[in-house]
Amino acid sequence: MRFRIPADGDEESLLDLQDWLAADPGTARVRVAPVGGGGGPTMNVLEAVDVILGNGVDLANFALAYATWRSVKQDESPARADGEGPGGRRLVHGDVSVDIGHLSSEELADLLRRLHDTPATGSDG
Repeated sequence: MRFRIPADGDEESLLDLQDWLAADPGTARVRVAPVGGGGGPTMNVLEAVDVILGNGVDLANFALAYATWRSVKQDESPARADGEGPGGRRLVHGDVSVDIGHLSSEELADLLRRLHDTPATGSDG
């Protein structure tokens, strides 16, 4: 299963998420590919990360690592100007875009299982 987590203007949070996933023993082998700007003024900006989960264990490990990271980030970072917490809180799978920043690891794992069983449509999945 492949999905994208956009930076939504908070590249620092996305870089932190990449580092977190790489350091977590459960997600260290999960494929996380940075997506940069294709040209113009955002050419060198990290716009998103693509995450590829190979099986149910990867899915559960990602959900736990992400929920833990989100909890730590919310405790460390002040709210953004738009009233949202730190970036890296939206998941895009095909044409589906979901705010996952408030989900528990169990809720996120359930969402990922449902998305895994649904073919992605569109260009991101």
